[in-house]
Amino acid sequence: MKTKIFLLLIFLNISIFKSLAQEQKMSESEIAAFKQSVAVVSKKIKTLSTDFVQYKHLDFLSKDIETSGKMVFKEPNSLLWQYKKPYSYSIVFKNGKILINDEGKKSAVDIGNSKLFGKINKLIVGSVSGDLFDDKEFSISYFKNKDQNITKFIPKDATLKKYIKQIELTFDKEDATVVQVKLLESSADFTRIVLKNKVINGKVDEASFTN
Repeated sequence: MKTKIFLLLIFLNISIFKSLAQEQKMSESEIAAFKQSVAVVSKKIKTLSTDFVQYKHLDFLSKDIETSGKMVFKEPNSLLWQYKKPYSYSIVFKNGKILINDEGKKSAVDIGNSKLFGKINKLIVGSVSGDLFDDKEFSISYFKNKDQNITKFIPKDATLKKYIKQIELTFDKEDATVVQVKLLESSADFTRIVLKNKVINGKVDEASFTN
């Protein structure tokens, strides 16, 4: 019995060591180089379209809720999140408004009337474009593994912090674009969005943002 416990402890220690080895803190020079590469790429992005798969983790459920769809961005701040499976639902951020289409039932919210909505809009657009390195809004830490760079943002605003405990952006090292967004809520719940099949600076139909 003691032998089994001893082997289990060794296995756990090896697992923890591997996890730590996979994700390491960046040095100051690495942070500067990383931020510079993201800034260069972000400035070149005029449009971006990508498929996405969203995993919603709720602590009381044994399996994550999976949805999928398409995201379209056009500078400076037009953004469409279109869920296609297992239901039809779209959200458009455009000209200071949030337009919602819930399977044909449409509604609109004026971002200007809500400080929180304004911050969320800026957060979502920044998450997509990678332009989110604002030390006034967030406490930011930087990590790396073999193929990716990871940034972790903790909101400083008390109101926003009630809804979002931490944001994690994962960047591909090759093209310095976001490949995953993870939103950790104040509880044990989180949302993880994986972006794939990205098309940068392709033609985008303006009708995408009319909802």
